[in-house]
Amino acid sequence: MAAGSIGLQGLLGRLNVIQMASPVLIIMVLSMMVLPLPPFLLDLLFTFNIAVSVLILMVAVNTKKTLDFSVFPTVLLVTTLLRLSLNVASTRVVLLEGHGGTDAAGKVIEAFGHFLVGGNFAVGIIVFLILVVINFMVITKGAGRVAEVSARFTLDAMPGKQMAIDADLNAGLIGEDEARQRRQDVARESEFYGSMDGASKFVRGDAIAGIIITLLNIFGGLIVGMAQHDMSLAEAGRVYTLLAIGDGLVAQIPGLVISIAAGLVVTRVSDERDMGQQFVAQIFSNARVLGITAGIIALIGIIPGMPNLVFLMIGGGLAWLTWKLSQKQQRIVNTPVKVAPPPMPEAVDASWNDVAPLDVLGLEVGYRLIPLVDKSQDGELLRRIRGIRKKFAQEVGFLVSPVHIRDNLELKPNAYRILLKGVEIGAGEAFSGQFLAINPGRVAGTLNGAVTKDPAFGLPAVWIDIGQRDQAQAYGYTVVDASTVVATHLNHLILTHAGELLGRQEVQQLLDHLAKEMPKLVEDLVPKMLPLGSLQKVLQGLLEEGVHIRDMRTIIEAVADHAARSQNPDDLIVQVRISLGRAIVQQLFPGSGEMQVMSLDPTLERLLTQAVAGGSENTSFEPGLADTLVRETATASQRQESLGLPPVLLVPASLRLLLSRFLRRTVPQLKVLSHNEVPENRIIKVTSIIGGRT
Repeated sequence: MAAGSIGLQGLLGRLNVIQMASPVLIIMVLSMMVLPLPPFLLDLLFTFNIAVSVLILMVAVNTKKTLDFSVFPTVLLVTTLLRLSLNVASTRVVLLEGHGGTDAAGKVIEAFGHFLVGGNFAVGIIVFLILVVINFMVITKGAGRVAEVSARFTLDAMPGKQMAIDADLNAGLIGEDEARQRRQDVARESEFYGSMDGASKFVRGDAIAGIIITLLNIFGGLIVGMAQHDMSLAEAGRVYTLLAIGDGLVAQIPGLVISIAAGLVVTRVSDERDMGQQFVAQIFSNARVLGITAGIIALIGIIPGMPNLVFLMIGGGLAWLTWKLSQKQQRIVNTPVKVAPPPMPEAVDASWNDVAPLDVLGLEVGYRLIPLVDKSQDGELLRRIRGIRKKFAQEVGFLVSPVHIRDNLELKPNAYRILLKGVEIGAGEAFSGQFLAINPGRVAGTLNGAVTKDPAFGLPAVWIDIGQRDQAQAYGYTVVDASTVVATHLNHLILTHAGELLGRQEVQQLLDHLAKEMPKLVEDLVPKMLPLGSLQKVLQGLLEEGVHIRDMRTIIEAVADHAARSQNPDDLIVQVRISLGRAIVQQLFPGSGEMQVMSLDPTLERLLTQAVAGGSENTSFEPGLADTLVRETATASQRQESLGLPPVLLVPASLRLLLSRFLRRTVPQLKVLSHNEVPENRIIKVTSIIGGRT
């Protein structure tokens, strides 16, 4: 345990040292501008500056991807600050101790002043100015421009890259972790080029500061040498100019190296190979190009007056390289390629992980509809689907399963389809950016556009541009956008298939929710009197006939009152409908006005009553009677709808269930009520008689 504690403490100590390294380094760099430094320490720091610049250049050369060196903008700032601090510290030493000789500011400055420029201050000034011009006008300016353009293009390309990542994720090509990492890389790349655009300004400022500092050192040294140390103009000029030039060179050469590294980082393209491998592979890999170059250099070499030996040597070297490369390529062509036999597929046993549960509700869209369901683009359809589920729960009485949305490249670009437990129950097309003008039946004109039908209710419609929206509304069209079209279709299908969406899990959740307020009522019914599956069938039967189940208290009480006598779901549905009669009628005929309904001719009613007298389960209609019943019911329903009335058929209680199930498929909009379900205070008016005259 003690050894473990010591190891943990050591690890924490190392982490603390790493965390403290950066602030300590910054403080030390800033302190160099204020505190005097001895010549030996200056030599050490100048050498460290050169080593750091060479190290950064080597890292930039061997970096394969830009983000592998994402700390480079910060490194650029720190190294620039280090060079300026050394300039200030060396200037102090040069002006204070320069009269003592050219080694007064340390051996490094003296070496750069003597060895690199031959001790000639005029040559030193020219070399220094050339290095500054190269750094300032060429490398730094070019690298800054590349960083600026790259930052702009990277930022503009971010939405497309994010969509591509989302598309790969939805298609299953990548996982959540890889998608998250790729999104982070896209954001980091944008931040990197933006930082490089600003960091390049530090290097340009450093080049300008180097010129100014060198000039100040020269003129300041002349004044200090002649005024304070009684040196002659020539002697002061020689000593202080060499010291100033050496100081400028020892700072500008690392600055030039850092600028080259910056240019290499921002101009490279991400590749799995380092820069040296890319350079050789892309420049010296084409024998034909090398041969042409060798011929041109050799022709220049035989021109009289030209340095023939040098040109011919270079041309001969390129010709030799061309010959070697051609030989290598020929061997590759002649060498038969051994094709390895395909590996035997490893037999993987099936597991329960291969069994993926089907989504209860699904929505698949073509790629042009992706913006409507994309979270990053704040897709309008997503909000509408959330609203549909909430409204359904409030009106119908239970929470429908979430809608699983995915893109499907097999669909048309503007197509979508709605799935229930993996089976398509609806499909259509929607055009993002356009509006669907639906003809409700009475419009004052026609519109130019793609003629279609409303996918939810089959009404004639036209897809129009946004410029025709006001005109369409003036003509009397109902105008909706693409997301509303899909949402309305989805809502209609959810209401139509509400019974199939109510599974045992949803019924149990309903009971758990009801038990919080009425625990005894739920406890007495399920499972003591009625199994959960039987209650589910009762609720599904109600939903299939369009009856909402919000009033679960009344439903549970009605089932509990009659479950002891019969557990047949059909019998229980009859009793529940009678208990919910007021709510059912209110749902169809809001308010307290009269109910305008359809009814059966007495003769037809007697005939049907006799047919069901032997039991509804074995009842079948004579074909002619069935055809007449369906045809006249459909005609009467259309007449009711044309008058703005709900198509409701009022029949005796013994016929209600039979006629409801028989007419549901052919006249889906029809609602069948029994006399027992109508409250006593409602007035009934018969508008149509089926099987007789109106």
